[in-house]
Amino acid sequence: MNISRRNLLKISTAAAALVSLPTTVFSQITIDELVIAYNVNLPSWDPTVGPSAVNPTIQGIYQSVFDLFIAQNPDLSFKPGLITDWGWNDDNSKIHMTVREGVVWHDGSPFTAEDVVWSLERAGNPETGNPIQFIWGKIGNYSIDGNKITADVLQFEPTIFKWMSFLTGYILPKAYYEQVGAEGFEAAPIGTGPYKVDKFERNAYVRLKANPDYWGEKPDFETVTIKFVTDASSRVAEIASGNSHVTLEMPYEEYDRLKEKSGLAGIAKPISDIGMIFLNDIEVMKDPNVRMAAAHAINKQLIIDRLLSGYGVAIDTLQTPDYTAYDSSITVPYDPEKSKALLAASGYSLDNPVKFKIQSTRGFKPKDYEMVQAIVGLWRKVGIEAEIEVYEIAKHYELRAADQLAPAAFYNWGNAIGDPTTSTGFSMFGPSPHSVWDGQDLIDKILPLWGEADESKRIAGWKEVDRFVAQEALVIPLLQYVQPVLHVAGVKVTPHASGALLPQLMYRA
Repeated sequence: MNISRRNLLKISTAAAALVSLPTTVFSQITIDELVIAYNVNLPSWDPTVGPSAVNPTIQGIYQSVFDLFIAQNPDLSFKPGLITDWGWNDDNSKIHMTVREGVVWHDGSPFTAEDVVWSLERAGNPETGNPIQFIWGKIGNYSIDGNKITADVLQFEPTIFKWMSFLTGYILPKAYYEQVGAEGFEAAPIGTGPYKVDKFERNAYVRLKANPDYWGEKPDFETVTIKFVTDASSRVAEIASGNSHVTLEMPYEEYDRLKEKSGLAGIAKPISDIGMIFLNDIEVMKDPNVRMAAAHAINKQLIIDRLLSGYGVAIDTLQTPDYTAYDSSITVPYDPEKSKALLAASGYSLDNPVKFKIQSTRGFKPKDYEMVQAIVGLWRKVGIEAEIEVYEIAKHYELRAADQLAPAAFYNWGNAIGDPTTSTGFSMFGPSPHSVWDGQDLIDKILPLWGEADESKRIAGWKEVDRFVAQEALVIPLLQYVQPVLHVAGVKVTPHASGALLPQLMYRA
């Protein structure tokens, strides 16, 4: 299938007329080229710099082309990637890594330890724009001996190897990047991953070709086209019409309907993403009564049951039950009468409501906008009048990095390594570019935990931070997501608990 802008327009026109195709159409499909309707655009091919580097949803595209330092299995357990062995010395003053041998880049040039060191040094350089630079910059003074690398620990970071499986943890080609530069790399990116970029049409699609020299398991599909379909109803039309073979993140009622009546198969598993509401310490959010009233007025389970068809797990901290620092004793119960009393203490009431803006995406995650609408409705019942502003996910990253989010902003936070530093830590630590809460009391509680070498003490410390955050309502956690994936009968999809939809984990049924 050759995709062009004209063809995409034809597909969109035809989709609406083909929603009710009979089951037999799907069972008779012979798939030569796998087509995936994706829920987000790809703004950049560099997986280590800029806002897109920390967008959890885009990682599925990046991991198709680039390899991580350390890989993760679908259940999020760690496994060797381009680094096959890693660890600390006895006093945690040095780290060591062993580089996989026999790997080649997509242009046929050999992958070397120099690529690893260059990628790490580039990630740790504050001038290159890596949003996690403050992590990567904690190791340095690299030494290479064959395929063995050692480095000094400039500042102890207990999660450094976990980050090698997470956002921006990709290895890029030193010689090629230095030869073509940033613009050349955007025009013709190469990695060591299971797929090569064959053609890229910005805001439309990317076509991938299987890498015949891949060091790992060879992909089952030779050609994969990922279409960027940011509207949820359009993704439903794509899969229902047969124009795409796989899609994700549609409304749950559509997931159930199509799975049951249209001959499509479906997978809905909990993933590491959570839905949350950032609270910015501006305007009325400086008042703890307003924050706590907003938190206690939300009936999370009702929202999950009514809007998400029961697909979701209510949470009261920024940890899911799968995360390392989850503590079920920390709760923020639904209590609208308490909300009213808190607001009354600050002079607000149903007749004199507190007012602020809440920002939200629409269609990026299932029922994201509808959930915010429901929350605004619940708030209205206690004396909170919130105005909804809709924006694209890219705008959220831009505003968050500049600390210019509205007083409240709905977001999905990804934490594929399940560590509290990458949930509570980065989202709530004021100096972090991913946080908008700047309270010094919280900064003082978090600061000692970054370099805590005693693991049990570190996790206990993060649980206490979560308790403080919940008591002060500095953020409003909502739910752990269940990701819906629909696919035709001719494809078997292996879900990844990170939420990354990986074509290399798709097979002919």
